[in-house]
Amino acid sequence: MTTNDQSRPVPTLQNFIDNKPAAPLSSAKTLAVTTPHTGETIAYVPLSTDADVNAAVQSAKAAFPAWSSLTFKARANKLLSLYNALSSHSDELVQLIVREHGKTHVEAAGDVSKGLETLEYALSLPQLAQGHVAYVSGNVQCRDERVPIGVVASIVPFNFPFMVPFWTIPLALGMGNTYVLKPSEKVPLTMTRVAEIASTILPPGVLSLVHGDRNAATALAEHPDVNALAFVGTSEVAEKVYVRGSGMGKRVVALGGAKNHLVAMPDCNIEMTAQDVVNSFTGCAGERCMAASVLLVVGEQPELIRLIVEKASKLVPGSDVGSMGPVIDSAAITRIEAAIAHAQTVDNAAILLDGRQIPGFANKRQSTGGFWIGPTVIQQKSRTDHAMHSEIFGPVLSILQCDSADDALMVENANKHGNAACVYTGSGAVAEYFSQRFTAAMVGVNIGVPVPREPFSFGGIGQSRFGYGDITGDAAIEFFTYRRKITTKWAEAKEKSWMS
Repeated sequence: MTTNDQSRPVPTLQNFIDNKPAAPLSSAKTLAVTTPHTGETIAYVPLSTDADVNAAVQSAKAAFPAWSSLTFKARANKLLSLYNALSSHSDELVQLIVREHGKTHVEAAGDVSKGLETLEYALSLPQLAQGHVAYVSGNVQCRDERVPIGVVASIVPFNFPFMVPFWTIPLALGMGNTYVLKPSEKVPLTMTRVAEIASTILPPGVLSLVHGDRNAATALAEHPDVNALAFVGTSEVAEKVYVRGSGMGKRVVALGGAKNHLVAMPDCNIEMTAQDVVNSFTGCAGERCMAASVLLVVGEQPELIRLIVEKASKLVPGSDVGSMGPVIDSAAITRIEAAIAHAQTVDNAAILLDGRQIPGFANKRQSTGGFWIGPTVIQQKSRTDHAMHSEIFGPVLSILQCDSADDALMVENANKHGNAACVYTGSGAVAEYFSQRFTAAMVGVNIGVPVPREPFSFGGIGQSRFGYGDITGDAAIEFFTYRRKITTKWAEAKEKSWMS
């Protein structure tokens, strides 16, 4: 990617409250936003205080009565306008994601299209959210209806600047709630632009955006007028958010980290499996909770391993097809390199492909100052090796040979996370055997990134998810509402009429 960041003015972003930019109320502190391609500063993001968070929440609270009183159809019409507006700006949003996050153009386009897919699903809420009605006893009738729960908040990570916020925005708004978002301070540009676009469509206060670091996130999560909270981040923080939020009486879904296991059976299609494994662990530079982390090879499969290394070694640094982008920042580089070094020097694992030393990536980092590191493949010696159970969150694949299918399942089942797992096989019986025995909540058969599509919901189990249900699909409809149940019985009319 060629950047002209040095010649561009460096903007200072603002919060977005009541459909207009809002300067911080009580602090002028900012944080630099850097592009991973070069490490250059491309923006400054304000470090919002409790007062700023409160302003956003109060705006959302004030907007709730009018917004929630609209019919499903009226809200869906607003969402349709938003869908059309964002679609018309999709190229602009893709460029912003490439610039602030480092994704390739294809990955950034996927980020936008997947978010728009969730928005498209929400357009069907007039049909999807219908209640039930039935006569339950004589002339006694019961019905239920979904009621929005009020102001909802979302705190999101850096790895998908558009898609992850749109896991929750469309369904939360479509069900009648108002919404306050705190985007990651590492990638604030994309959702700032979204807020600008949405301000021409949604009523003031329906969608607000407040920037900041963990202090702003804490203020938002603990605000007494926030009734529900969606969080995506590390497992350690997700658990704390869930415990604190639920202790305050809030409805909380908090998605955490992952350690995803893929199993290659002896009958797998070697070419397809090798390519899919590489796509899974190097896509988005490995910075996604659905990325392959461990490949369990059942039996000896040297050709499969050779192909994986060969295909991964052909990736080049960049933003085009056949490229792999940089990781988000220097801290990510330090963490990834430390994990590789530990595998090599402490666990005595074999480094089949060393991303620290691939010339193209090493030269790119040196020449640009960006956060470039190549794909790494490690042949582990033991299931207890550090890289086998630590979330590295980068383009690193650990390979461990297993004697049998049950041996592979034993390794996967011992994983404290429960996000994703996959089996590569040509046998339906084998696929079903693994599907019923994996402990992950999202399972793939010959698919290394088994992300469910709407109406199926996204979410893990174990240390990968804390709280109430999943975060997308039909589970999100349930999350963002409560059910009002109404039971009616009428006495027989005393006076006769033509209706008797």
